[in-house]
Amino acid sequence: MKKEKKERRILVFTGAAALVAVGLNLLLSAINSRRKNSAKKGLPGSSVLVDLSATEISKLADSIIAKSKEIYDRVASVPLEKVCYENVVVPFADLEAEQFPLIQSCVFQRMVSASVEVRNASLEAEKRLDAHFLLCRKREDVYRVIKALLDKGGGIKPDAKRYIQSLVKEMERHGVRLSPSNRIEMERLKSQIDELSLRYVENLSSGPKFLFLSEQELAGMPHDFIKDLENTNSKRKVLLTNYHVTPILEHCKVGSTRKLVATAYGQRGGKENLHILKKLVQLRCKFAQLLGYPNYADFATELRMARSSAKVIQFLEEVSANLTDLSEGELNLLKDLKRKEEGDFPFGMYDLLYYMKRAEEENLSFDFDFGEVKHYFPVNIVFSGILKIYQDLFGLRFEQVTDAKVWHETVQLFSVHDCSSTALLGYFYLDIFSREGKYAHTCVVPLQNGCSTSDGTRKVSIALLLSQCPNEKDGTAALLRFTEVVTLFHEFSHVVHHICSCATFSRFSGLQSDGDFVEMPSLLLENWCYESTSLKMLSGFHQDITKSITSEMCKSLKLRRDMFFGLKIKQEILLCLLDQIVHSREDIDMIELVKDLHPKVMMGIPLLEETNPASCFPRLAVGYESVCYSYIWSKVLAADIFASKFDDDLLNHHAGLHFRKKVLAPGGAKDTLEIISEYLGREPSISHFFERKGSSV
Repeated sequence: MKKEKKERRILVFTGAAALVAVGLNLLLSAINSRRKNSAKKGLPGSSVLVDLSATEISKLADSIIAKSKEIYDRVASVPLEKVCYENVVVPFADLEAEQFPLIQSCVFQRMVSASVEVRNASLEAEKRLDAHFLLCRKREDVYRVIKALLDKGGGIKPDAKRYIQSLVKEMERHGVRLSPSNRIEMERLKSQIDELSLRYVENLSSGPKFLFLSEQELAGMPHDFIKDLENTNSKRKVLLTNYHVTPILEHCKVGSTRKLVATAYGQRGGKENLHILKKLVQLRCKFAQLLGYPNYADFATELRMARSSAKVIQFLEEVSANLTDLSEGELNLLKDLKRKEEGDFPFGMYDLLYYMKRAEEENLSFDFDFGEVKHYFPVNIVFSGILKIYQDLFGLRFEQVTDAKVWHETVQLFSVHDCSSTALLGYFYLDIFSREGKYAHTCVVPLQNGCSTSDGTRKVSIALLLSQCPNEKDGTAALLRFTEVVTLFHEFSHVVHHICSCATFSRFSGLQSDGDFVEMPSLLLENWCYESTSLKMLSGFHQDITKSITSEMCKSLKLRRDMFFGLKIKQEILLCLLDQIVHSREDIDMIELVKDLHPKVMMGIPLLEETNPASCFPRLAVGYESVCYSYIWSKVLAADIFASKFDDDLLNHHAGLHFRKKVLAPGGAKDTLEIISEYLGREPSISHFFERKGSSV
């Protein structure tokens, strides 16, 4: 009788699985049929669907969830004594490879679609998919099977073992080993953390929102800036937003005005946010301790190169100490400038941007005008240069695909081939021109991960570069600011990183790599934007594109980047140490911590009265808690690799190809420190980070 019931359960399960598979196949067939009937062609090797309707997005999300549940149920049914690579790893690896481009097809539309209905459907699908996969990571029955395979060991390749370890660790970090009561407590803590994080951010926009200042108090500000300010009773209304505050701190000659504005801006959030942050830190610590970690910072850094909070603090303090001599020289120069202009008044944090600007004006080799520089960067010339540099450096060939389906007429699609083997590596979409309803920032979205499947085929990598470049108007070239050029060059490096991946598993592909590493390639490649040889390839005067940017302009752009390098990094370190220290303790006095930390890092510059950076630094609350240091970590790695491998020859094809194959190709399939150490032939060093030419003034 028991055997009969078991057989019936298997039959029902198999029947449901078949229906799910048939349903998913029918849906994809219907979508693909509609695509084939159009004048546009599908892409070989691509599972990305770029033209889904709102209804199709909803149905596809349903099918993804159903298929995922089928596979998780199948793996959960494997007897523990019979676990093996084929019945545990293969189903999950194939599921991830198959579903990642379908998931992205559902969710990326919220960033690009011209239809409000489609954007809303995409956002709703993202919420449903996130909720589903969160539940999957908490399935104890599935965890037992995966853990049994890990414990069994034997005969598993290193990348497969790393994959199994990744699955186990992911589920453990989501509380799968906790008792039922502790799981409930974990969810309660998570809910409280989310609520307090939101309150912290909301408080930043509460309180005073503006100041009224006279034109005398705004002496030194550009005429156009003052003209645009609202005039009320002979005073100008200055908003306490970065849009107004930064220009005033850079240009206003009146020290008392700079101090007033900086203080008001620094008081955002106030005591209430300090109280919220204190509670957040306590809750996060309890959350981490519930999972077996001593504190939240150790939980957050466990899967990164740093591995522990102690290592992060040691790193930040070492970088800070090595910058002290340079920073003190820079600070003394600024103090001298203030003494000459304002007399013997104390130097404050509110003086930094103003006197950095004055020093730049004195030290640049000509009357540097960013308005003039902009004329050398038409959008089309910049992108032609970006494509050429990356092709030549990394041994790639980009070809525009003119007959593929896209979601907007301004979107371009390119295929990427390896120059030597001619093998197709992947595709990238460029959606770079401004339009209403589109995501407002420049970023890269992976649409399909490059990986292998159990049937021996390989999925190619596909990426999307989004930006908001100006459109050409009435035959007038659309021009980019230099900062926009750097941002686009930086982001395109993420595209190349993603496409050059040779990982076996989808979850290790390209950008799915260590958080302390993923920004390093882009920060490394940013150097190409400051060297004359490559910068001239990115430029052409808008009225005569044969005239590239001048050598003098190139030198000034690089000098401007490197001036006050020490002081700029010191300010970042202050915030990163604050983030790391508060999250490495169970309870800490924020006010006393900042009072102690600020003068040590900032070489005696006093903290602005009645301000505390802990009250108005949103990264402490949302998204970057305990990992703010990561960008500096990546900068240090990038500086080491640039000085060791590229400094003498930026366009060295052999050096670029070596970097592509040894650093970009593995993705997350190997330990990141091991990858970089093998590439350099030694462990990474911080020394090159302090050798930037022109950083002293």
